[in-house]
Amino acid sequence: MVGSELKTKARRWLDAIRPYRSSHRETRFPFLSTSSALLVIDMQKYFLHEGSHACLPMGRAVLENVQKLVSCFRGANRPVIYTRHGLLDDEPAGVMDRWWGDSLRYTDPLSEIAAEIAPVQGDVVLRKTRYNAFIRTSLDSVLRAAEVERLVITGVMTHLCCESTARDAFMRDFEVYFVVDGTASSDEELHLSSLRTLTDGFAIPVTTEEVLEWMRR
Repeated sequence: MVGSELKTKARRWLDAIRPYRSSHRETRFPFLSTSSALLVIDMQKYFLHEGSHACLPMGRAVLENVQKLVSCFRGANRPVIYTRHGLLDDEPAGVMDRWWGDSLRYTDPLSEIAAEIAPVQGDVVLRKTRYNAFIRTSLDSVLRAAEVERLVITGVMTHLCCESTARDAFMRDFEVYFVVDGTASSDEELHLSSLRTLTDGFAIPVTTEEVLEWMRR
């Protein structure tokens, strides 16, 4: 999927979720860059490297947009927080391993963040072992310490880790902005289904360009 195709699909997704949008919500939740943070969920080689059995073509398609957002937030001196999914070698995999029949270990080179958006000094990288990035991590305390009120979510997969994290962020009273062309799933139907659910109950759907424009104000 090339950039022009992604833009076309993003417009189509926004049209599809329009019935679930609410003008009063978007009026009540104006985006303010000074209290925002960017969360980059699991943009790892495991999901993005073409040689990986778990490679997501949609993930590779949104990589450029995630790059733009990372650069923008860094330039604005706003927090950029990465999650890196992976179990320690002696750590029980739990139910997820039985569910998928597969688990990613932190020592596996494929668990590394993709080189195109590699963290730099000042970024935060949190190891996680569950879909929800708040579970067994310090994400909540990192956000509170930085006085973050608005969380912009990007990454993979839309319907698993991204949606689970967005739901929990909302429950913790963070305002959630979900980047429709900066998140990806294993197929488009799962992506769109998740966007519908999130738009109805948990998050403001946004495009990469919208966020970049807001950050420049």
